[in-house]
Amino acid sequence: MQVYQHYIQYYETDRMGITHHSNYIRFMEEARVSFLNKIGWNYAKLEAQGIISPVVAIKCKYLKPSTFADTLSIDVSVTKFSGVKLTLAYKMTNQDGVLICKGQSEHCFTTMDGKILRLNKDHPKFSQSLTALIVQED
Repeated sequence: MQVYQHYIQYYETDRMGITHHSNYIRFMEEARVSFLNKIGWNYAKLEAQGIISPVVAIKCKYLKPSTFADTLSIDVSVTKFSGVKLTLAYKMTNQDGVLICKGQSEHCFTTMDGKILRLNKDHPKFSQSLTALIVQED
């Protein structure tokens, strides 16, 4: 797993002082971008090779609230990869180790003009990198 840190900003909270639920999807995106960068496949590199990775599904289960000034550690892991579709899992814990949120995102890979890519055929090095990182979900 790759860990990303996010410090909850005041503007990310609602009137009750709790992180607004919509922000967790953004936190997953931040963590995903960081994850790809850490494994050597940042978005600039992917786009330079003509690869786009749209989100095709997203799931978020809120377990406990987070508030302003909390620091979330977001663990990102590859749980499935077929060469066409990638599934990432996210576990967000606060600075006290309390599990706040669990999420999942699914992505496909396309060319800039929308043609579906089969990474194992079209971009084997990237495919191998993702395959090597597959872990079993808890």
